[in-house]
Amino acid sequence: MTDLPPNTQNSENTTNDDAAQLLQKLRQKQGNWVEWGTAIASLQKTGYNPQEIFEATGFEPIQQNQVIVGSQVYNSLEKFGASEATRSHYSTRGSDILYELRLLTQEERATAAELIYVHKLDADEAREVAKAVKEFSYLRTLPEGFSNHPGDAVAYQSWKLARQNSDLQERSRLIAKGLRFAHTPAARKQIEQLLTDFTTVPKRPAPILPFYRLESEEQLPRMVPVVGELPLSGQDLQAVPVITEIEPFRMVKFAGEQAWVPLPGWQVLLAAEDPVAILASSDRLSNQPQTRIESVLVVVDRAQRQWDASNYFVVENAGELDFQWFETEPEIPLLGRIIIIVRPKKILDEELTKDSWQIDE
Repeated sequence: MTDLPPNTQNSENTTNDDAAQLLQKLRQKQGNWVEWGTAIASLQKTGYNPQEIFEATGFEPIQQNQVIVGSQVYNSLEKFGASEATRSHYSTRGSDILYELRLLTQEERATAAELIYVHKLDADEAREVAKAVKEFSYLRTLPEGFSNHPGDAVAYQSWKLARQNSDLQERSRLIAKGLRFAHTPAARKQIEQLLTDFTTVPKRPAPILPFYRLESEEQLPRMVPVVGELPLSGQDLQAVPVITEIEPFRMVKFAGEQAWVPLPGWQVLLAAEDPVAILASSDRLSNQPQTRIESVLVVVDRAQRQWDASNYFVVENAGELDFQWFETEPEIPLLGRIIIIVRPKKILDEELTKDSWQIDE
């Protein structure tokens, strides 16, 4: 076993000691929740996963996420001008409230936290404030009478909803909410006008979200890395990294240059352990009529290298990949089994396809 360089050993020991101290701090609930969030974030950066931290400290994964994000929001308060009273209040409580402000900009977080503290709002009300501030920020110009203060953002949302509501009780509740949060006299005046103006503005319904559900395996294609086009070498075949798919959508991550091809979720392809694709001409395949030569995609499972007489295999022949069937077990290494050969989609006459009515029955 090779000894690590002294600097490396010192670095690892320091990291391990720091991690042990952080775990102990969390286990004994030392410090405040902001420090806990910073400690958990540090542990995760050094390689601890949420489950390991939970087992060592008792902090559940969902709680870990809340205090990490909440502590990040808290750090925005001091940088962007939240009052001492607000910072002091949230330093000992309120991770759930600050968590709700995570989607706001750092400036918005500070002013929204100030508003929430002044009005003594809970987490659900904080979520409503964050939503109002975020939607207000999407407007190209400030609505007449409203400033960019978060209180006016909440007041504007209440004003807009009240104008759309014909139910007097709900309308009155929204007006009262708007008056409660309005920060500027102009915003207050806009809302007070609704006390005498009972005109309703029809609410434009939001469009239906375009949900689709994949109903069969074939509708969810499998991404297969392309080795290249023949001629290729055995080294080219081996150079393609093994791919790991991430469920439920078979997402694939990769770095560097790589070509990919989507193929239907055929069962034989789903069962493959390590499929790769090779572009070839059909005349490279044995037992094929040569009257029509076309490009084909040869899919090879590199994990299947055990010979059997009922399959074709990819081998290296004089430094180039070749596709062969062997009646008896060969002496040369098998580099993978051919599992699918895909022909291109059959295209009708190009002039006909320009006018779909010409190919209808």
